[in-house]
Amino acid sequence: MYEMTKKLRVGDDVKALIPQAVIAGLWDRLKAMRKEKLLIDSTMAVMFSDDYEDDKIFFMTLQKSGSFNNEYEMAYDGPKNFLGHGTIVIIKDRPKTIQMSISAANKQADEDSEDNADKPSDSETTD
Repeated sequence: MYEMTKKLRVGDDVKALIPQAVIAGLWDRLKAMRKEKLLIDSTMAVMFSDDYEDDKIFFMTLQKSGSFNNEYEMAYDGPKNFLGHGTIVIIKDRPKTIQMSISAANKQADEDSEDNADKPSDSETTD
């Protein structure tokens, strides 16, 4: 599982939200987890903490529906504006690739917020 010789694919949705240095750090963490024999499921979620320091960010990996989780820190001194939005990155081990994408829950939340942006607010509909 998670043979690092497979093609590593990053979805355009991830590239649009997450800085390249953080994406590279997630791949490095995945490689380390494989060496440490901590990969037990073909799907892993990565959740970013809202907390950060000038030179590091924090995140958690979840496997087996969250029953197996680990917290990590990553050296990173770039912009932090991608944090604080509840973004969840999903990493899936597929037969020929390892794929990184944004979770369906995040995509649904974005669609819901776009739908609500098109609707008039209560104050706009009252006479």
